[in-house]
Amino acid sequence: MGRETFLFWRLAYFLMYECGYRLMNMNDAQNGMWLENRKNKHATFIRILRADLVWSNPVIRDQQKAAIQAEKLRKHYFRRSLNILNIYVSTYPPIDSEHMTPEKTLSASIGKTNVSTIILSRENYQSSIKRISETLHTHIDFLLKEEYEDAEIFTLRQGVLKRAASIDGEEEQKLFDFTKPRLTYFFMVFQVVVFLIMEGNGGTTNAETLIKYGAKFNPLILNGEWWRFFTPIFIHIGIFHLAMNTFALYYLGTTVEKMFGHIRFFWIYLFSGFMGTLASFVFSPSLSAGASGAIFGCFGALLYLGFAYPQVFFRTMGMNVIGVIVFNLIFGFTVTGIDNAGHIGGLVGGFLATGAVHFPKKRNKMTQVIFLLSTIIIASGLLHFGFRNN
Repeated sequence: MGRETFLFWRLAYFLMYECGYRLMNMNDAQNGMWLENRKNKHATFIRILRADLVWSNPVIRDQQKAAIQAEKLRKHYFRRSLNILNIYVSTYPPIDSEHMTPEKTLSASIGKTNVSTIILSRENYQSSIKRISETLHTHIDFLLKEEYEDAEIFTLRQGVLKRAASIDGEEEQKLFDFTKPRLTYFFMVFQVVVFLIMEGNGGTTNAETLIKYGAKFNPLILNGEWWRFFTPIFIHIGIFHLAMNTFALYYLGTTVEKMFGHIRFFWIYLFSGFMGTLASFVFSPSLSAGASGAIFGCFGALLYLGFAYPQVFFRTMGMNVIGVIVFNLIFGFTVTGIDNAGHIGGLVGGFLATGAVHFPKKRNKMTQVIFLLSTIIIASGLLHFGFRNN
């Protein structure tokens, strides 16, 4: 007993340990799983299902559902095309399997996603294993017994789950601890020094002093002082404003810099601040300053983590990040004196800037090109609109 269940876990074990696949999720009461290996173009995703099949029609409907789900994955990862291998581990093939020719029923295409289905049963074990080996460009040769004890299946299953936990832990460690934060502390000290200098030369709540030291002031930007898109990032209006932004930068900046490294963080922070000032320039005539746009850009960088690695994002910080963003935006819309245009501009800028550079030591050329072009188009459009309509 348990031969097919053992084969199900043995195949998963082989794919994870020998072929570099990682477990995406498990479903169907732990009798089905999705595996992922983005480096394998022949089968980027593999779906394995342990089910004793009776008729072919449920198989055909099920692989259509798998194709629809896989097409959503393709769009999410911005892939031109996607190949999915769909494996059923069954004791016997469907009763009417003689009608299931590979050309007609053992493949399904939705959009640019192709799903190839293999039924791995006792009758066709050798031929099916050979097809799986050919698809993955590897060699599979399992020596199976007729019967397996529950303890043997349990041990193999635990090996698969342990591997899954290990890969997830390593991935999270690499994502969240790429380097030690340094620039964040520099920005914190720099904005405190600027604040003290301004306090000693007229005060940070004095409009003339703010304008003198580079706050966002639309008439002077229109007059050619383009650097005012950047200098407001380091200027704060009053001690409470400075304290709040320095506190937020300490927590958010260190997190983002540890994830993306010094150079990427420098780009994300300054571009987010620029986009925040630009959005304020376009939508608000008021004198303004502060690191809020750049700080919201750090939120945008964390949202990009949710875009690129949704499972890691929602397993760790996802709902907290989304909740804080929503709260701050609602607060900004309901309280007067807050430049919410700058916050939204910084949030969008941080998301786009992060997508353009992606994560350290990880490349996704198509996604990066799309984000870079979007960044250029949106920034250019806002500049054109702002200078033309102010």
